[in-house]
Formats: sequence, C-alpha cells, structure tokens
Amino acid sequence: MEESNKKFAGSVTITKEIILDVKKSIHSIIDFEKKIKEYITQNTTNLLDIILFGAINLGASDIHIEPQSDQIRLRIRIDGVLQDAGFFETTIYHNLLSRLKLLSKLKLNVTNKPQDGRFTIEAENTLIEIRTSSLPAEYGESIVMRILNPENLSLEALGLRKDLYEILSQEIQKRNGMIVVTGPTSAGKTTSLYALLMKLQNPGIKIVTIEDPIEYHLKGVSQTQVSPGESHFNPATGQMVTEKGYDFSDGLRSIVRQNPDVILVGEIRDLETAKISLQAALTGHLLLSTLHTNDAAGTIPRLVDLGVDLSSIASALKVSVGQRLLRKVCQKCAVMTTPNPDELAEIKKTIKSILHLPKEIIIPKDFSELKIARAQEKGCQECNYTGYKGRKGVCEILLIDDEMEKFILKNPPVSEIKALAIKKGMVTIYQSGIIEVIIGETTLEEVKRVIEKDE
Repeated sequence: MEESNKKFAGSVTITKEIILDVKKSIHSIIDFEKKIKEYITQNTTNLLDIILFGAINLGASDIHIEPQSDQIRLRIRIDGVLQDAGFFETTIYHNLLSRLKLLSKLKLNVTNKPQDGRFTIEAENTLIEIRTSSLPAEYGESIVMRILNPENLSLEALGLRKDLYEILSQEIQKRNGMIVVTGPTSAGKTTSLYALLMKLQNPGIKIVTIEDPIEYHLKGVSQTQVSPGESHFNPATGQMVTEKGYDFSDGLRSIVRQNPDVILVGEIRDLETAKISLQAALTGHLLLSTLHTNDAAGTIPRLVDLGVDLSSIASALKVSVGQRLLRKVCQKCAVMTTPNPDELAEIKKTIKSILHLPKEIIIPKDFSELKIARAQEKGCQECNYTGYKGRKGVCEILLIDDEMEKFILKNPPVSEIKALAIKKGMVTIYQSGIIEVIIGETTLEEVKRVIEKDE
C-alpha cells in the first residue's frame, strides 16, 4: 500500500522484474513494440513502467502518445529522430492518461488547455526526471514525456573534440565573466550548461540557478524556477486580481543578493535579464546562459538587438559557444567508402578553409586515399535499423580577448565578427562537422542535415 501511495505522489519505482525483463528482451525498437503488445493485457501501472523503462533502455530522449481518429500512436525519439513504437486502443490510452496525470500532478478534469508537470523514476538506484506536457488535440490530449537522464550530464558524455573540451574546461575556471551557449531548439544547450556546472561543482563555491523550468535536479546546487503570476477572484471587489509572479530578471536580482560564485540563467530573453546578467558577470560572478542564435558570432548582435550597451557586452562576455548535435554512424553496420567527386570537393574546400587546424586532428595528406562512413539505409538491430547510434556535440568557440573586445565596440556585423574569430583560430560548426566525417564518426549527409553550410 505504501508503494502505491508513493507512486501516486509523483514517484515511480521500477520493479526488479520489469528491469530484468527490459534488459533481457528489449534491444531494438522492434523488441520494444513486441514487449508493449505483451504488456497491453496487463494492468496500467505495468504497461506504463514498461513504456518508460523500455524507452530509457533504448536511449530515448522523449516519449509521444498521440491520439488519432481510430487508434493511439506511440512514438519515441532516439538520437533526435522519432520512431513508431506501436498503436493501441482508446480505452488503454485513457487509462494511461489518468495514470500519467496523477503522477505528474496534472488536473484530471482539465482537457481543453495545455498542462505541464513532472515526476521521478527510480531504477537501479538512479533517479530519472520525467517532464510531462499535455496538449489538447483533435482526438484527445497529446502527451509528451521528456526523459531527463542525469547519466548524460558530463562534458565527456557530450563527446566534444579534445581541443574544444580543453578550451571549455579552462574557461569555466575563471572567476567572472559570461559564457553563453547558442543554437536552435534541441541543440543540447541546456545539457551543456548542466555539464559545465557538474564540472564546476565543489564544496568551496556557491552555485545558484534560475530556470524555466528546472530540468535536472543537481545536488549541492541552489535551483529556482520562474513563476508566472496567478489570477483569482476577489469577492470583496467582484473583480479578478492578478498576483505578480517573478521572471528571469526578478529572480536574477534576488540571486545576486545571495552572493553566489556561479550563476546559471536558463535563457536570456529580454533586455532586463541581459543587463542584469552582464552586470553580474562584471561584478565577480561567473554567469552561464543560453541564447537563441544560429552561431557563436551571432551572440553579440543578438544582445545589441535586445538593447544592451556595447561596452557591457565587450567587457562581460568571455566565451560564446555555437552548438549542434550530430548522429554518429552505427559502428556495427556502417561501411567506409571512397567519397564521390562532389563529396571530395566539398571536404577539400572546407578543410582548406580552416586557418588553424587543431593539433589533435590529423588530416590525410593524400585525399585520394580518404574513406568516409556511410550509414546503411536499413541499419541493423544495434542501431534500431536507422544506420546511426548515439549523438555527439559539435561546437565552435568564440573567445573574447582584448582585440575582439575592442572590435565589438565598433558594432560590427555578424559576418565580420565571425571572420575575425576564424582568423584568430575558431573552427566553425560546419568545419567541425566535416572533421567528424573525416575521422569516420558521422556522414556528410548528417552534417548537411543538421548544420548550415558556411558562406
């Protein structure tokens, strides 16, 4: 009885029986689909547990339950790509929906507006956060469960190139300044920030975060979440009253008063947050944040667009990181082949444009002997029949030194900032992707799919 109450309070403990069953029998998306069909006849708790732990075991980042006109579709996202994991009847869907709403502390009777919640999975002494989102759709509520696995929180797990890893490891040891990670949605920005925090964390420093929402709960870190204002009816006046919540800028003001050594701001979205962040970075704090721009050089014009003074940007910003996630080829079924003339020309052109090649990267002198990886179209069981298995981060790192600081004060366009950064040794994201092709980690097709080509 205690276990049941614990589960419905926002925590799920995966039983040893289900853990063993998953590890023994689920090795691919096909195995996953078969196992779900087997558990459909069992109770809702066991079915949800097999869906959750089966997806985790396959390395999925999120689970989608999507009502359609005549059935319910289940999909999981592996290495950034959604894959079908089965279909089931509406009755089963409603049982799963009720269970998920109870776990995630969503309102059972609200079906006509979006809701967000979360719960925790405990499996093999590891706590994994699940963030739940419900969205009203044509045939029912669409549910997405995002899996936040703490085992992925390390710079090593990102698979960064050695020279990039060393630069970031050095830069986060500085006592003040701003480090910004940029890129589109699902580029791994937040994961990178958490990985940096994990590397920084020690009993001698105070780390405080403000996020929307808190994604991973970190031991030894003070974490706070922005809070929207709430409205309620005041019977005395007969009117609706809105109580002010607090946003990034409000929370950041309070955080600075806590005298932290390191501050993480989930995202810089507006002028007020940007100004306070830069001021904190100038007054003895190391501040980490994310910004939605296409590349590292775009950080400066973006902050200018928000209304920030150029002198503050030049003085406070220390590092801007542009990041993407590339799928790695399956090491079991990928084949190494000679690139065709167009591919070879693209690789040669990109490599020759790198002004300062990292010493750790060995480029073949004779490109006529170059072999590049190709993903098998139908893949194998090891890679869930996709040809790719796992992802790694590819980055460009723009360092703000004295010369770059003076250049920023001239308010240059992004193209000139990027040109100077390259001249000073920055390897662009696209160039980094091509390097991964040369060393056999990914394919040229994957690089072109994910990364915009340098102009």
